[in-house]
Amino acid sequence: MAERSPFSEALHYHEFPIPGKVAIRATKPTATQTDLSLAYTPGVAEPCREIARDSEAAFRFTNRGNLVAVVSNGTAVLGLGNIGPLAGKPVMEGKAVLFKRFADIDVFDLEIDAPDPDDVIRFCELLEPTVGGINLEDIRAPDCFYIEDELRKRLSIPVFHDDQHGTAIIAGAAFLNASELTGKAVRDMRVVFSGAGAAGIATARFFHHLGVSPENTLMVDSRGVVHDGRSDLTSIKLEFARDTEARTLADALVDADAFVGVSVAGAVTPEMVKSMADNPLIFALANPDPEITYEDARSSRPDAIVATGRSDFPNQVNNVLGFPFIFRGCLDVRARGVNEDMKVAAARALADLARQPVLESVLKAYRVDRLEFGRDYLIPKPFDPRVLWHVAPAVAAAATAAGLAGLPLVDVDAYAEELRSRFQASHGLLNTAIAAARTKPMKVVYPHGDDVRLLRAARRVLDEGIGSPVLLGNLEAIQRIATGVGINLDGIEIVDPATETETLQRYANQLLELRGTKGMTAARAQQEVTDHNMFAALRVREGDADAVLGGLTTFYPATIRPALQVLPMEPGRTIVSSLYVVILKGNPYFFTDCAVNIEPDSDQLVEIASAAVDIALEQFNRQSRVAFISYSDFGSAAGSEPERVRKAVARFRELRPEVPADGEMQADTAVVSELMLGRSPNGVLDRSANVLVFPNLTAANASYKLLNRLGDAEVIGPILSGLSRAVHVLQRDAEVSDVVNLTTIAVADAQRKAAPV
Repeated sequence: MAERSPFSEALHYHEFPIPGKVAIRATKPTATQTDLSLAYTPGVAEPCREIARDSEAAFRFTNRGNLVAVVSNGTAVLGLGNIGPLAGKPVMEGKAVLFKRFADIDVFDLEIDAPDPDDVIRFCELLEPTVGGINLEDIRAPDCFYIEDELRKRLSIPVFHDDQHGTAIIAGAAFLNASELTGKAVRDMRVVFSGAGAAGIATARFFHHLGVSPENTLMVDSRGVVHDGRSDLTSIKLEFARDTEARTLADALVDADAFVGVSVAGAVTPEMVKSMADNPLIFALANPDPEITYEDARSSRPDAIVATGRSDFPNQVNNVLGFPFIFRGCLDVRARGVNEDMKVAAARALADLARQPVLESVLKAYRVDRLEFGRDYLIPKPFDPRVLWHVAPAVAAAATAAGLAGLPLVDVDAYAEELRSRFQASHGLLNTAIAAARTKPMKVVYPHGDDVRLLRAARRVLDEGIGSPVLLGNLEAIQRIATGVGINLDGIEIVDPATETETLQRYANQLLELRGTKGMTAARAQQEVTDHNMFAALRVREGDADAVLGGLTTFYPATIRPALQVLPMEPGRTIVSSLYVVILKGNPYFFTDCAVNIEPDSDQLVEIASAAVDIALEQFNRQSRVAFISYSDFGSAAGSEPERVRKAVARFRELRPEVPADGEMQADTAVVSELMLGRSPNGVLDRSANVLVFPNLTAANASYKLLNRLGDAEVIGPILSGLSRAVHVLQRDAEVSDVVNLTTIAVADAQRKAAPV
C-alpha cells in the first residue's frame, strides 16, 4: 500500500465544502433596492457624517465595537516555527473561529509580510480606526515583546499577545488555587521556569505580579539556568538572571516548590521530580507532549499537583479559557488597553470559579458524578459556560477601575447577567455532547464503510476520542479508497460480512429465532444476514457493537427496517420517532417528528413530544418549552388536524405536567414571544417554544429543510428514539461533519442505554 498521510482529514476539513474556516455575512437586509440604498449610497452618508462629527459614533453605526484583528507575521507559528504569514493563515482563521465560538467576537485575520517588527508596529497603527482591539499572534521572541510594548504606548485600543499572556493567565489561576491547597504562601514559594520564549518570559513576569518573589525564581533556557555569570543573555533574559550555583534544570529543581514548563517534551525526569519539595506543583505545559507525562509525575511523586496542556488529564491549561473572554470584557467597556491588573483579574476570576460548585451540565458533559475544587480540579473546564460571565466582567471592572474604560462599567452583576442571557442559549451545544462521548467511547458500526465520507469521519471519530468506528465492507475496496485520498486506517476496525462465516451463521440462527413465527425460513435468514444493515443491527443486538449509524448510501427505510425487526422497543415506547436539532442564530430548536411517522395520531404525538423533551434534556441539557403546531391558533380554525393536536396537548399535559406545553398554534406564534403572548395572553408558555411538535411528516420535514437551505440554519439529525439500542440514520447528502456529529449523538445514546437502570 502507498504511504498514507495522517493529516489528510485536516486538509479535507479546511478545503471542503468551502475553502477556509471563516466568512463574512451581512447583518442587515440586502434584498431590495431600498435596502441597498441604505447599506450604501446615498443612505450610508448619514452615519459617515455622524462619525466625522464624533468618532465615538463609530461604535453605534459600525461593527468596530465587536471587531478584533488577529495580526501575525508568521515568524513563530505554533510548533512549526518561522513558516511565514501565508502558511500561518489557517492558524489565524482558527483563532477567529474560537473568538466567535466562545465570545461572539468578529475577527479579521491579518497575515502580513513584515519580518521587521517596526513594520508590524506601523501596520497596527494604521489599522487602529478599523477595530476595537488587536490580538497579536505567533510572532517570535524577542520581537513580540518590543512590538507589544510599543503598541501599548501608541494605540488607544487593547493590544494583547496571546502567546505571551494566555498561558500565563490560565497557569496563574491554577497556581493560585494550588498554592491554597498546599498551604504554601505564594511569596515564599520557589518556582522554576523552563523555557525562555514568549510564553515562558510572560508567565514568569505574571507570577511575579501574583506575588511570587523574583528572588525565589529561576529560569532555565536551552543552555541551562539563567544566572548572572552568563555572557550570552539578552536584555530580557538579564531580568531573570540570578546569583545561583545551579546550572542545570536538575540542579534548579532541588527543593523547588513549583515547576512551570513551556519548553520541550521530556525535559523533566522522575528523578528531578523526586528532588522537589513536599507537595510540589508540576505544570508541564509543553504541547502536544509535556516536559513530563502526567502519569510519570504522579507516580514518582504521589503528593504532586500536576497540570498539563492536554485535555485527557486533569487541570488542562488551555488558552481558550482566556483570550475570548478578556477581549469580550475589553470591547464591552471600550477599553483603551490591557494592563496587568486586568490580566490578574482574569486569573483570579478563573480561580474563584473553580472553587464554586460545578454545574450539573458540566458534570453531564464530562460523564462524571462529581467535580470539586481540589488537586485534580484547579481551573474550570473549557466548556463551562460560566467562564464568560465570570472573566469578562472581572476584566471590564478592572479596566474601569484603572481608568481605561471608554464606557465605564456601572453594574458588574447586571453586566454578568446580560452576558448570561445573551450567550447561554448557544454555548457549547455540540461540544457538550462531544465531551460526554469522550468519557466512554462506544463501538459504532457503519453498515456501508466504502464511502469516502465515512472513512474521513471514522478517522476523526477515532482521533477525537468520540468512539471506536467499525466499517462494514470489502477490506481491499476500503483500503483502496483510503489510499487514494490519504486516509490512515490504523486503529479503525474493518469487518467484511462476506468473510465472517461463523458470525453469519450465528446471526442467521438469531434472526430465525426472532422471526420464525413471522414466516422467516432458515434459507431466508441466511440470505437476510448478508445485508449490511441487518448484519449491523444484529451486531448491536448480540453485543458485538454498541450503536448503528446507517444511511448515507441507502434510503431511510432500508436502514431502519432491519433494526425494527430485530431490536425491541424501549420500555414504555410504542413507536420509533425522530427529531432534528435546528440551530438558528445561535438558538437550538428541536423539530419533531421529521423522518419516521407520516400522520401520527394524538397518542403518538404525545409520545413523540415526550421523547423530544427527554432528548433535549439528556443529550443537550436544555429545558423544554413545547409547542404543538397546526394551521390553527388556539381554536381559530376548525378541522380534523387541529382537533387531533388539541387532544394531544391535553394528554401531554396529563403525562408531563412539569413541562410547559401549549397548542394548537401556528408556527410563527410558537417561535415569536410577542405573538405568543398576544394570541394567548393567559397561556401556559410565557415566551417562545424550543420544542416544535409538527402534526405530520410533511410539515416537519419541509420546515427543517427550508430553514437549513434558505435560512442557513445548522441541523443535527435525525436523532432516533424508541428502540432499546442506539440506531441512527444519516441523510444521503450528509457531509463528513454531519457524520461526526451524529456519531457523537449515537455514542451518547448508547452510553445512556447501556447504563444500569
